[in-house]
Amino acid sequence: MSPNLHPMLNVAIKAARAAGAIINRAALDIESVRINQKQVNDYVTEVDLASEQAIIETLLTAYPGHGIWAEESGNTHGAQDSNYVWIIDPLDGTTNFIHGFPVYCVSIALAERKTNGWQMEQAVVYDPTRNDIFCATRGRGAFMNDRRVRVSKRIRLADCLVSTGFPFRPGDDLQQYLSMFSDIMQRTAAVRRPGAAALDLAYVAAGFSDGFFESGLSPWDVAAGSLLVQEAGGLVGNYSGEADFLEQRECVAASPKIYSLLVNQLGKYSKFAPAGEKAGLRQSLRLPGKAQE
Repeated sequence: MSPNLHPMLNVAIKAARAAGAIINRAALDIESVRINQKQVNDYVTEVDLASEQAIIETLLTAYPGHGIWAEESGNTHGAQDSNYVWIIDPLDGTTNFIHGFPVYCVSIALAERKTNGWQMEQAVVYDPTRNDIFCATRGRGAFMNDRRVRVSKRIRLADCLVSTGFPFRPGDDLQQYLSMFSDIMQRTAAVRRPGAAALDLAYVAAGFSDGFFESGLSPWDVAAGSLLVQEAGGLVGNYSGEADFLEQRECVAASPKIYSLLVNQLGKYSKFAPAGEKAGLRQSLRLPGKAQE
């Protein structure tokens, strides 16, 4: 751990590495991992659960007065009325993991209750296959390992590499997604679908890709990555350019210039506001239980 990092961020990194060690051990023998299906094309493994438990134990040992909202077990840990809530995804990219496709990560974010709602304060995305730590503290910038990172400097959509996620749940609007995909694909240099949204956002923050968009994401998929992008100089919002993407399950992230160009293309697909309509920059986050505003 680094003495230069915020103490809470150091604890989050410790937790992410503990989870990553469990994931890496299991990856050596994927075929022996027990897998359950939550719903069609949505999986949870014993590795998800063990990783989540390691994160929870590490965080609550350091901060027993905090709450935890975990993907696999819900907001059932720690202090339910705390002004600090950790939002964790112990293994983002489970489908990749169970196939041995090495694109997955651990995602940990800390939200703090403010007078105007919840705000992300700490973020860690850990790629255990490459031993890469992406981290950020609000107001202190974003880092990959020990190096400060910034979003890309490209200003033309035609030059950009953009990542996305494909619909995979029953009821997802495949035809609308194909229209979005077509619009973006024809206007960019390339589109990629790695399969782990938190890592996609970390890559936008690091400038490895120029933008990202996806529908149907949950808060634990984007909480940490969104702060990384913002601290790297980028913008994150929903398809119509509003800041309440955590509630609305639409996410666009990019440098400011590319963000505006992506919103211009995606705004018409937003379920929540007409293209171009602005509802203000509301940094809100609805958390379950007593921590909900």
